[in-house]
Amino acid sequence: MNFDYIVMIGYFVLMVAISLAFKKMASSSSSDYFRGGGKMLWWMVGSTAFMTQFSAFTFTGAAGKAFSDGFAVLGIFFANAVGYLIAYLYFAKRFRQMRVDTPTEGIRARFDATNEQFFTWMIIPLSVVVAAVWLNGLGVFASAVFGSDISTTIWATGLVVLLISLLSGAWGVVASDFIQTLIIAMVSIACAIVALVKVGGPVELVTSFPNEFWIGPDMNYPLVIFCSFLFFIVKQFQSLNNMQDSYRFLSAKDSHNASKAALFAGFMMLFGCIIWFIPPWAAATLYPDAASQYSSLGAKARDAVYLVFAREAMPIGTIGLLMAGLFAATMSSMDSALNRNSGIFVRSFYANILRQGKASDKEQLRAGQVVCVVNGLAVILMAQYFLYLKELSLFDLMMQVTTLLQGPILVPLCFGLIIKNTPKWAPWATVVFGALVSWSVLNVFTPQVVMGWFGVEEITPREHSEMLTMITIAAHLVFTTGFFWATTLFYNPETDPNHQKTTKFFKDIEREVVAEQQHSEVDRAQCKKLGTLIMAMSSGLVLMTLIPNPLWGRLVFAGCALGVFSIGFALSRSGKAPAA
Repeated sequence: MNFDYIVMIGYFVLMVAISLAFKKMASSSSSDYFRGGGKMLWWMVGSTAFMTQFSAFTFTGAAGKAFSDGFAVLGIFFANAVGYLIAYLYFAKRFRQMRVDTPTEGIRARFDATNEQFFTWMIIPLSVVVAAVWLNGLGVFASAVFGSDISTTIWATGLVVLLISLLSGAWGVVASDFIQTLIIAMVSIACAIVALVKVGGPVELVTSFPNEFWIGPDMNYPLVIFCSFLFFIVKQFQSLNNMQDSYRFLSAKDSHNASKAALFAGFMMLFGCIIWFIPPWAAATLYPDAASQYSSLGAKARDAVYLVFAREAMPIGTIGLLMAGLFAATMSSMDSALNRNSGIFVRSFYANILRQGKASDKEQLRAGQVVCVVNGLAVILMAQYFLYLKELSLFDLMMQVTTLLQGPILVPLCFGLIIKNTPKWAPWATVVFGALVSWSVLNVFTPQVVMGWFGVEEITPREHSEMLTMITIAAHLVFTTGFFWATTLFYNPETDPNHQKTTKFFKDIEREVVAEQQHSEVDRAQCKKLGTLIMAMSSGLVLMTLIPNPLWGRLVFAGCALGVFSIGFALSRSGKAPAA
């Protein structure tokens, strides 16, 4: 009997149950569907903020890099923690205080309707491409592990994500993210403990690592690692704190819950990242040939090192849980994108442009569901299309387009909350200028050219990769951001038709949103529904103790079940109405 398949089926059943449990909470208004009506508690919002940064790459590509390069892989994850700390201190509550349902409505309030349309048609296509890339990668990876058909995996995963987003909107998306966070935490902690025991403890983990643990191989200039970490902080600061991704905090109940959500996500990143990578670090010592055990993945064989560890070191059934974590990471990114895109299209194009403000709230809700289906099918079909590319030139072109545009898009959407007096053409002009900057980095100011300025003639492939990232980040920080700031020189409030609206926007984001009730019926419903679902999940983990494993393996699943049940029970208790 293949217990891993049973675990995976149980996971998908749980995801569908979430969408059914929260369906009613998303059906009363379009605001409830797009952002939960702005009624969500901090631990729900924080979990979805965490999960949108936690992709399948963490268990695959990042784990493979940890296996070969050691500690250096943590740079981007520490940068995420710093980014969320900045969000806690400044951005998160201001995003909530925009008092909008979708990110592009915030863009319209800050800039104008023209920029709203510009960013609407930049955000939606790019997010569809990115979601399709992740879904395609998951299909390829799952097929290598289970020997399943790639197309079937893509359709099954895509349709489950579509069902969650369609039936329960933002409520289902955020609730599933919270449970998926628990799954990932449970798998990571269990694997980390076993890894430390098998390798002989933390000291042995570091000293027995095949390469230099702190900087890894192929690094002639260790200063590059330190500089890369600093530039990653800059990158993640913008990636996490911009109006495009403000949807993470628009769902929060009030300003206080938005800030606490950012702090929660930051702590999850800070303490979680070390736990996630203990197994691949240990695998480098315990299973040095792990990168060759899934040869069907070709050049990406080392991406399966986490699965090799789970298969060799963990009890039977763990691979099912680990694959559930991989599916969770991909699904969380995809369902958030579907829900966000639905809101953006309906509020910024359908209601304003097509219906000229005449669409009722119920009509917008139904339109959002239709757009969700169209977006979901587009992602699935594009992921399928990637499978049939014999030559990857088109795929590479799409990736270059996202690289060219995603960095520039973030500049006005991040610094637009800090740099105030910009003319109406500044945002879209900054993106166009930033695309030229990206092109220059890729084709003119390459890592070889820049390192040549310092008298370095040869660099390793790893140093080339690190330098390309740093040069791109630095170029956008200096030139693209400098261009956006320089547009203030052309600003004239007397000729700006949006001056009053912009002034109101900046007053609004400084005015706190305060919830009237501390323990409302909606608060209790969140706790009760999630508590019940989590306790049901713990019962599934109890059943896993019946799998024929050594005693210690059964105890691993029992410990996971106890921890999950405790969280579910606590939430369920807090969801009960107070005594009269």
